[in-house]
Amino acid sequence: MKMLFLGGAGDMAATMIDLMKTEEGIEGVTIADLDLERATQKAAEAGPLFDAVRVDSNDRDALVDLMGRGFDVVINYAGPFYRFERPVADAAIDAGVHYISIADDYDAYLEVEKLEEKAKGKNIKILSGFGNSPGLTQMLAKKGSLTMKTPKGIAVNWGAGANEAVGPANLLHLFHLLSGKTLQWRNGREEYVPCGKGKKVVEFPPPIGRLPIFYTGHAESVTLPRNIPGLDYVSVHGGASPVFDIKVVRFLALLGLTSTHVRRERLFRMVRPILPLFQSEKAPDKSVGRVEVWGTDGDQEKKVYYTYVGHIAFITSAPCLQAAVWLCQGKFDHLPGGVYAPERLLEDPEVFLQELRTRGVDMTYYE
Repeated sequence: MKMLFLGGAGDMAATMIDLMKTEEGIEGVTIADLDLERATQKAAEAGPLFDAVRVDSNDRDALVDLMGRGFDVVINYAGPFYRFERPVADAAIDAGVHYISIADDYDAYLEVEKLEEKAKGKNIKILSGFGNSPGLTQMLAKKGSLTMKTPKGIAVNWGAGANEAVGPANLLHLFHLLSGKTLQWRNGREEYVPCGKGKKVVEFPPPIGRLPIFYTGHAESVTLPRNIPGLDYVSVHGGASPVFDIKVVRFLALLGLTSTHVRRERLFRMVRPILPLFQSEKAPDKSVGRVEVWGTDGDQEKKVYYTYVGHIAFITSAPCLQAAVWLCQGKFDHLPGGVYAPERLLEDPEVFLQELRTRGVDMTYYE
């Protein structure tokens, strides 16, 4: 397996590189990043199977040329994905190489799904949103839906620890997902709701525990109703511990400081020097998720839920790498080309989830 790793010099990508170093069957990884110096350093530290190249994700011709150099799969960590998911995936289709990303913005998915027919025509698979949320959340939602005859509702809930190491793209993503409105699924149809509203309190596993969470612009509420028929309700709520961090970002959004990408970048440059002030040794350094599925089984009502916990870079990277490996191994060859969210790709996610457990992903099932 030869892999092209876009955005591989970023903060979130370090764990993925560590996982790649010990993954059987990988013959080579090219770390492609705008920062060639850092990418070269990462490749040298990783070992002889890794090399580095500079690439600008805004340069379509350069992307297509790079992707066409004999890779089996492109893995994309270059965000923010509301800017880069569709154009980078489109470049992969033109280069004739399968693509997988950790794209997490709902509007990024709405854009990339427009490539369905083009990808099908080229027999290229575009796997979008294979991190933890979205990603692991949809796999668990699909698992839950298969435990009952008629699934009716799904609630995706996530919480992030404030001491998690994240890079600039992640902070821009946070600014985005708490700005404006996002799509949720109500009464069997799409409905826009204000980001940062819809407060509810959810009991997560340690180290988060009880946490107020809010409507956020992740992709699950867009993809799940498309791929699991008959749902009346799908929601995505998220937050951070301590809650103060979310309140600050939401306040900045209400001031209009995060309404466009240019404004988010400007705000990020302003707040970057003071980010350590928002961290505390007492704040959690792990992230968590809780996925609830309910419906009927025969004439009885049924509800199941699933939780997971781990460092955000690990629970994001492990599902993405495993999906990439399975793709290269031909485990999805029976499916036509197209754009795939996790719950569409995995007809029954149980084996995939069990393998994630062997990789160290901490999940608990409540059925």
